[in-house]
Amino acid sequence: LLDGWERTSPIGAYPPNGFGLYDMIGNVWEWTEDWYADASATAARATARRQPSCCVADNPRGAKIFQSWDPANPARKVPRKVIKGGSHLCAPSYCQRYRPAARHPQAIDSSTSHIGFRCVVRAA
Repeated sequence: LLDGWERTSPIGAYPPNGFGLYDMIGNVWEWTEDWYADASATAARATARRQPSCCVADNPRGAKIFQSWDPANPARKVPRKVIKGGSHLCAPSYCQRYRPAARHPQAIDSSTSHIGFRCVVRAA
């Protein structure tokens, strides 16, 4: 409640950033179109093709749906999407994903109040 809102804030509640854009980060995690793949899976694919995996994603548009399953829970074959940003529930002690390059997995069967999506309106 430090900012006056119990949960998410209304659109445009804060001033725009230096580029004139509103609401770019922090209200809710943003669900992207991309399927998530762990770094180890990306590195294994790059190694198989003898390409470096440190800096460039194997497929910048995301993994295949079957590659997004959580390798720590192989019996549960629920795809995961990439989420970016952060939410009103984040705290500096456990949520430091505000970097533009940061990617985080989210199972598609989980609903929460702090994951959303961004709508874009292109200028005419």
